Amino acid sequence: MLPLPSGKRKAGPVKSDANSHMGESRASKMRRFLAGDPTAIPPRDKTPEPAIRPEPAIRPEPSASPEPATTAVPAVTIGQRFGQNVHYLPVESANNFPLSQVAGADEDDAHAEDLVQGSQGVDESSVSRKIEGKIVGVRYYRGNANPGEYVVLRREPTNQYDRNAIRVDNVMGAQVGHIPRNLASKLAPYMDSRDLSVEGVLTGVIGPFDCPVQLRLFGTSDPALKENLKTRMQKDKLPVKEFNEAERQQRRQEKEREQERKAAAKNARAMALGKATQRWQQNEDSTYANLSSATGLGENESLEELLQQSSYFNPREIGKVVESFGQKEADLEKMPMAPSPAGLSTELLPYQRQGLAWMINRESPSLPPLGSDAIVQLWKRDGAKFTNIATNYSMDTEPPLASGGILADDMGLGKTIQIISLIMANPTPRTPASSKTTLILAPVGVMSNWRNQIQDHTHSETAPRVLIYHGSGKKEKANLAQYDVVISSYGALAMEFEPNAMRPPAKGIFSVHWRRVVLDEGHTIRNPRSKGSLAACALRADSRWTLTGTPIINTLKDLYSQVRFLQMSGGLEDMSVFNSVLIRPLTNGDPEARLLLEALMGTICLRRRKDMSFINLRLPEMTSRVLRVKFHPHELEKYSAFQNEAKGALIQLKDKEGSYSTLLEVILRLRQVCNHWALCKNRIDKLMGELEKHKVVPLTPENMKALQDMLQIQIESQEVCAICLDNFELPVITACAHAFCRGCIEQVIERQHKCPLCRAEIKDYSSLVSPTVEMGEDAETATADPNNPSSKIEALMKVLTAQGQAPGTKTVLFSQWTSFLDLIEPHLEQRGIKFVRIDGKMQSVKRDNSINAFTNEPDCTVLLASLSVCSVGLNLVAANQVILADSWWAPAIEDQAVDRVYRLGQKRETTVWRLVMENSIEERVLDVQERKRKLMLAAFRETAKKKAESTATRIADFETLLG
Repeated sequence: MLPLPSGKRKAGPVKSDANSHMGESRASKMRRFLAGDPTAIPPRDKTPEPAIRPEPAIRPEPSASPEPATTAVPAVTIGQRFGQNVHYLPVESANNFPLSQVAGADEDDAHAEDLVQGSQGVDESSVSRKIEGKIVGVRYYRGNANPGEYVVLRREPTNQYDRNAIRVDNVMGAQVGHIPRNLASKLAPYMDSRDLSVEGVLTGVIGPFDCPVQLRLFGTSDPALKENLKTRMQKDKLPVKEFNEAERQQRRQEKEREQERKAAAKNARAMALGKATQRWQQNEDSTYANLSSATGLGENESLEELLQQSSYFNPREIGKVVESFGQKEADLEKMPMAPSPAGLSTELLPYQRQGLAWMINRESPSLPPLGSDAIVQLWKRDGAKFTNIATNYSMDTEPPLASGGILADDMGLGKTIQIISLIMANPTPRTPASSKTTLILAPVGVMSNWRNQIQDHTHSETAPRVLIYHGSGKKEKANLAQYDVVISSYGALAMEFEPNAMRPPAKGIFSVHWRRVVLDEGHTIRNPRSKGSLAACALRADSRWTLTGTPIINTLKDLYSQVRFLQMSGGLEDMSVFNSVLIRPLTNGDPEARLLLEALMGTICLRRRKDMSFINLRLPEMTSRVLRVKFHPHELEKYSAFQNEAKGALIQLKDKEGSYSTLLEVILRLRQVCNHWALCKNRIDKLMGELEKHKVVPLTPENMKALQDMLQIQIESQEVCAICLDNFELPVITACAHAFCRGCIEQVIERQHKCPLCRAEIKDYSSLVSPTVEMGEDAETATADPNNPSSKIEALMKVLTAQGQAPGTKTVLFSQWTSFLDLIEPHLEQRGIKFVRIDGKMQSVKRDNSINAFTNEPDCTVLLASLSVCSVGLNLVAANQVILADSWWAPAIEDQAVDRVYRLGQKRETTVWRLVMENSIEERVLDVQERKRKLMLAAFRETAKKKAESTATRIADFETLLG
């Protein structure tokens, strides 16, 4: 890093006592610095500068020359911005394939950004251009300004002196100055139209009137838009040199893809949309009645024979993640231990006592003392100043530190009991305004588990007073601070959140200043635009904790949500700064960004794995196997018909003649026919045509059902919201057939009353259509002749009835389709297998009853479970066998589900079966999952951004799946 300026704003000499490091790269210097070498990054000049103070609005200056003082206007508030006040960097489409459900609607996709807080933002995989410029009007700035410091550029269209004004702020929100008028007049139209995103880094010391800055311009990589952008920038004399290399690389890739497309087109066009479905319907009840002649497994085969027909598969061998950027195993093993709290009835394991000591320490952080070279939450001391090593921002006063962190232990290592021990060991409020009460937010299905765990692990005479703030518990909304622990749901939190409230309410969740807030399954808030995420950040609390085995599910944006919730300071709590400092550099393979990520994870995250030697859980062995099943002849014909239809739909989409929703529909059928052909009947052929013909439909009961069916396809295909570019949270669909998170589209409606994709009018929230059942599970109830099972159901039954299984074997069978669970039930009844079931349609009390029966009744040997319910917050160690009936994009969700069985408390060897149809889309899904695991776990690098994942990569995945 470059040395900071002195109090006289003159660059001081860089001193080093190691001549051997001359010419050393910045990454190498930072690596030595993080390893404890204070000479790697020299200390800044110790002369203090005046404290930052509010400054008047600054008139943009055309040059560095002095100018008469301007009239003061109300002061700008300076400080950190948490919760809903964070500015977000939106992204545009990475290619020309629409995510919309109406053909042609992608041309208006940029309007989705109207929702986003902030003035700019484009495709995150965009091409960069650089301008060496300056910031003017800096004479009003009283803060520090360091070479290499990140600054934030914001448009000021209402500036009284210049409607093209571009304001420059430091990362804490204090105004530094403005971009000169001439340059601002060129950049402003591009920022307003979201065609360019502009970032800034200071490149020199601040002078009396200006400060040098490097502006980094990021524009779309979409070839359909890039050429027009290039022409406009050339006309405005803006840099376009970097376009050329990007264009050459893209032409090479397009040539390779075109060769593959031509080979596939010859065979696929003949089976374009509609023809395959007609053939299947004509043949469905005629030729293939003799379903009893199975070509795969036979009844009463031994377990050994099944094992011989399967292949070994361990998805966890692909790589290790968070721990590679946090503390190393040797350091974790040496961490200090805290004694078990006296009120705890269960003796903590050694690593759990280490976790307790770490959490107690993180709840009371302290800045490095004078003369120390330590780094605390990315802050280091430079004499009387404190500098953030991520953003290079300095301040003279002590920066606020986050109290809390992320407990990211593997599933089953006892994160729950560690939090209970923290509540017992550290109950004293940190601030006078705080209550004694801990708030735990959890999925509805696991709230009762928290209450039970607290009762089970504490002595009755010292047990915390617990309230479940749900249902009848809402009667206590005026008395929450009288309890030691309040357990509530993310839904209740979002419902009580009022983002525009001027003061805390008298009752409810937001009326209390909590001792601590704990987010169970904390990845729930990974979408920073969701109402639940904003609400969690707006809570008042002394300390904040996130519990999750998967702090990153899809992208580093997931981690940003955690940083914002924890209230880290120094700039990373701002999405645009987080993107500039971490996400974008990591995408480009910047080694310095990797070191910053390591420093960040080391300070906020504790991650231990089951297989670490010092954990010593003594868990029995777990074996994961893939059992490949052959199609019956009639199933193979149906599958082939859908596969050809899907190939035709893909070609039409790429030729801009078809719609994305049509392709999703056919691929969904393709996946369902792998389970049972009955799942594919009565789908939405008619409504698809009706919706695409009329664009917007009246909300009649028939059309609402059609829209719900279309929304269900989006949910089951694990599509993303077109506004936040993340998995749906409380999904809804509009009358123009576009699906969004409820929180995202409601904010759009508040501002413009138009669909952000097609600009159709949306009057109010009443026109939003929700899924038919909770959690977006399929509402269909499939029926089929139990005497004519599908190949996969036959395989299921063979696994469940195989001879030679361990006595008392209990099995959890996961499927993402509850209608498939309906088809399985008659076969279990035929064989006298007692079972229970849990899915999203059931009330939480009934779900608890099912789990209790499965756990405690010896003759109840099978639990049928929807993947969406069982992927979070359940303890299913009563089972020793797992069957995954179907797979799709997100492998992390499957891994979480398996870890509900293979976790602390599991006493028996465990087997996981993945049932895969041979030579089908399911086999190729395993390859897609491996790629995703490598992205999430092995490197932690954003080699493929979320927007690219949702469009270009998604289409490439479809091509892979269709063969």
